Amino acid sequence: MLGKSLINFSPLEEGILLKRYKRFLADVELTSGKVVTAHCANTGPMRSVLNLGGRVRLRYAPSPTRKLSWSWEQAEVQGVDDLPCWVGVNTSLPNTLIRLAIQAGFLKDQLGEIKEIRKEVTYGSNRRSRIDLLLSPHGGNSDARDIYLEVKNTTWREGCLGVFPDTVSERGQKHLIELVGVLPASRAVLVPCLSRSDLKRFAPGDSADPTYGKLFREALNAGVEVIPCCFGFHCDHITWEGTRPYQRHQMHSD
Repeated sequence: MLGKSLINFSPLEEGILLKRYKRFLADVELTSGKVVTAHCANTGPMRSVLNLGGRVRLRYAPSPTRKLSWSWEQAEVQGVDDLPCWVGVNTSLPNTLIRLAIQAGFLKDQLGEIKEIRKEVTYGSNRRSRIDLLLSPHGGNSDARDIYLEVKNTTWREGCLGVFPDTVSERGQKHLIELVGVLPASRAVLVPCLSRSDLKRFAPGDSADPTYGKLFREALNAGVEVIPCCFGFHCDHITWEGTRPYQRHQMHSD
């Protein structure tokens, strides 16, 4: 199953990243020499990924409903063992990747047989949150509880660790609290989507957001499950690279 393609698409256009600004915008010089402005879906600091002068890949998708015809999809970085690695930077993609991995049966051992997947279902305090994926198990599963699954795009690398978040994330903190709130009536699962194939483990980003790290460990103690899932990014497809272990703290393994 490892290396199996989950998504195939038309080859992306390569270029050099000149500038990222106003959070949503990036100027890129294509191989033709033309400079274009692309939409950047990742509004965070993009630690260990934002590399001015580095190679990037863009999707060209003109539409009357879009202000920009180009979207920044991938970035080449120096990965583990100093080897080049392509990273997925489009934060709208991880939910789709995890859904496809579940449908392909890649998480059957962890989640069981899944009958139905619903997206963006309201839940939590005053029903003001939306869970990324709500899974309904098959009747034959040993655990018949619904599964509330929250996906977190993870691109920050510290050594061989994939770390989330890379900045203070009040939204991420809230999601951990909300996941704990569905227990024990339902299962609660946090899925770090490791959007680069060189990562070996996952850890909470204590150095960027100590509160998130504290809440992460409290969530584990309460029964929230963590399933880091790894993907490989290529110019015309994305591959499943398996699950990874996690550790409770950023700074040391346990």
